[in-house]
Amino acid sequence: MAREYDDGAIRFRLEELAVLAGREIADVLRLGFATEQKPDLSPVTEADRRAEAVILSGLRKSYPDIPCIAEEEMSDGHEAGDPGDIFFLVDPLDGTKEFVTGRPEFTVNIALIRDGEPVVGVVLAPAQHTLYSGLPGIAEMAQVSEDGAIAKREAIAVRPRVDPPLVIASRSHRTKETSDYIVACGAKKTMPIGSSLKFCMLARGQADLYPRFGRTMQWDTAAGDAVLRAAGGCTFRADSVGGRLTYGRRDAKGGEWVNPWFIAMGGSVPATPVA
Repeated sequence: MAREYDDGAIRFRLEELAVLAGREIADVLRLGFATEQKPDLSPVTEADRRAEAVILSGLRKSYPDIPCIAEEEMSDGHEAGDPGDIFFLVDPLDGTKEFVTGRPEFTVNIALIRDGEPVVGVVLAPAQHTLYSGLPGIAEMAQVSEDGAIAKREAIAVRPRVDPPLVIASRSHRTKETSDYIVACGAKKTMPIGSSLKFCMLARGQADLYPRFGRTMQWDTAAGDAVLRAAGGCTFRADSVGGRLTYGRRDAKGGEWVNPWFIAMGGSVPATPVA
């Protein structure tokens, strides 16, 4: 069993590791890189691997008794088993498609999960020099300088739900079901954005809904979801089960770490499940 840690101290450590990972990504971007294809046909680069190595080394040194579930380790066939009630979820470079094509919408994501809830989350957007972090009662964004210093912290919060809602959707993975939901909820405007920045835009009051009726992995969403919840929003399952999106190893046909469809919300009105 993992010993007790202070969530505030964990947040600052995750911020440090995210910044270090961001510098690895920037170095790869500066030197140039090749794009490979993983077994699931998604892209991967040296930046993904270098960023993950930095994060996992730091987490395992600082918190040796807390398991880590990380995207590239899992892709390489690492058998995680059941991590228990407390563990880290790591996506070292979310939005690899955006990274490869030169869009600045890629992120570094680290989250602490406790009892199925994302309780601490850090999202770094290296190309935008912006850091988002959250834990219950605290949601902030900050600027990150070229030398990795974190400054100009400010509190962020979701905005009250407006009608019609402003919907934010995936730039690279939008499905027909997602488009159908956007029409059904009466949205007049949709903003396409890559990576976990969608959660962060909800958290800072720049949009109202993020529906995702398509495949995502838990490491894709946990950190951004933690920031959103800290800022007053939430993420709900968009299926017949309903309720808040939870995290942990699943006995699921689609995969142990695959999310169900979901709707992330900046406002306080619960999402209507979609069967």
